[in-house]
Amino acid sequence: MSTDTQTVTTQLLAQANVAHSLKVESRDGDQVGSVHALMVHKGSGRSTHAVLSLGGFLGMGKSFYPLPFELLQFDPVRDLYVVTIDRRMLEGGPSWANNAPVFDQAYADRVASYYGVSSANLTTG
Repeated sequence: MSTDTQTVTTQLLAQANVAHSLKVESRDGDQVGSVHALMVHKGSGRSTHAVLSLGGFLGMGKSFYPLPFELLQFDPVRDLYVVTIDRRMLEGGPSWANNAPVFDQAYADRVASYYGVSSANLTTG
């Protein structure tokens, strides 16, 4: 064992898949997709982002978009989320199809910068 101190990067967010996907609509009432997963801070237990699933057919061809929670409003009557940004902006944002990126501070900053919101500080939760 080395006596040198090494800095080990730990992913501070865990992906919690949603068993029964919640629907997501636009402000105009059009169906956008669904919440596929929540990104949960391991230290605080607070959800920082929702990962939206858009497109696809029979589970194939879906794309996943991380969205800061401040851009979603929950409608408890209809049990769904309403995305507060334009769908075109959402579809142009950070996303992936097959392999999810490492959701570290740099990626959270990239997502926040694209949407023009404050970045979540992942070190404090």
